[in-house]
Amino acid sequence: MDNLDSSTQESFNSFASQNYSVIEVYLYSRFLGYRGSITACDLWVNSNYKKPDHRKTLLYQIDEMQEDIRKLRDAIEDGVVKRDAGVARIASMQKELRGAIAQVEEFTGMKDRKGLLMAGADRAIRELMFIFKDDPIEIPLEEATMSVWSRMQLEE
Repeated sequence: MDNLDSSTQESFNSFASQNYSVIEVYLYSRFLGYRGSITACDLWVNSNYKKPDHRKTLLYQIDEMQEDIRKLRDAIEDGVVKRDAGVARIASMQKELRGAIAQVEEFTGMKDRKGLLMAGADRAIRELMFIFKDDPIEIPLEEATMSVWSRMQLEE
């Protein structure tokens, strides 16, 4: 960070604070010349910008829903809850549970796809930068890579 000009530092810090993906923050830092590990980047992001873990929250809620369904089944078997009302409620709860599971799968799949895309772009751009190192095209190529990076960030 210390080697970057103030506008680039500000841009990177803004990106890191607004982005939930440590992988994307890591890849962006690599574009800016960071040579450290993803673990060190993860520690830096977590110490400077606390990120909510929505996937963890959803997984916890899924566990809670499964426990609620189990308790309701036990209550039906013990005669505490009428069978017809309990069965209808279980059906509703299972539908809600399937929705939460689908949401986790969608969230994970989208995050994984974007991470893979960003990692592939990072690798391709690094190879191009290595090939054209100390070549007159190096500076325009570096500017083009930043444009590509910005455009990829805007896409879902």
